[in-house]
Amino acid sequence: MDRDVISEKTDLTHLRWAHTRHSSGTAGTYLKSEESEGGKKIYYKLSDFDSEKGIIGHECINEIIVDRLLGILGVEHLKYRLIHADVDIEGTVYDTWLCASGDFKEKGESKAALDDYYQINAPKGQSRYEFCKEQGWQKYIDTMLAVDYLILNRDRHGANIEVLRNARKRTLRIAPLFDHGLSLLCSCHSIEEIKTFDVMLDRPCNNYIGSRSTLDNLEMIKDKKSIFHGRLALSDKDALFTGLNEALPEVHLNKIWEMLYERWCRYEDICNS
Repeated sequence: MDRDVISEKTDLTHLRWAHTRHSSGTAGTYLKSEESEGGKKIYYKLSDFDSEKGIIGHECINEIIVDRLLGILGVEHLKYRLIHADVDIEGTVYDTWLCASGDFKEKGESKAALDDYYQINAPKGQSRYEFCKEQGWQKYIDTMLAVDYLILNRDRHGANIEVLRNARKRTLRIAPLFDHGLSLLCSCHSIEEIKTFDVMLDRPCNNYIGSRSTLDNLEMIKDKKSIFHGRLALSDKDALFTGLNEALPEVHLNKIWEMLYERWCRYEDICNS
């Protein structure tokens, strides 16, 4: 993926979309599709879809913003591409933005959701965090908790963390961070909601590891200063939002920047306290 935003409209009406109710119980339907290109799988997903109103969410744009943020911070993650496209959903064509990604599995690997893997392998009474530490995944989990605080990820359920196993090579690893659509201002669907959104409010979130508070989850990290290889600076704003003006209004992008930068500054204050 050379360009991470394709603004020229692409005809993707050949794709067929599978309906999946969101696992956290949030309203809406999230549609996914896939195809092969040059022998490699490409996975597509749409933002929140309503059968009467059409595609009403902006989760796919959140994915590309978080993708860029994690690149700045030096965090291993699944790369996304944002595509302006026509799609066909049950006979109706929609002009929308969707995101595409490759497969993080290597040849010969199978995947399992962390919640399933934990249930099968964890000793009775062992916490999810302690189990991950024993598996050698503490740095990954600590990084995930810090990222989810910064972006206010609402949906880090147990299937949004995956374990990859190659039985022949006897290898086991945890997948790069992925699926960050339900974050940032995902609950806002009007300019008024965007303007009044409190970017520092510690809203309840679905976290498989830790509590429902992303702020409280930071307390689980013992060495917060060593989490990120990079840091967020005021000069990074343009890099985060280049090419997104057609996808989201300026007031929305500015509010996301306010959220990320203010939460980053608070994170650094916590690290230094």
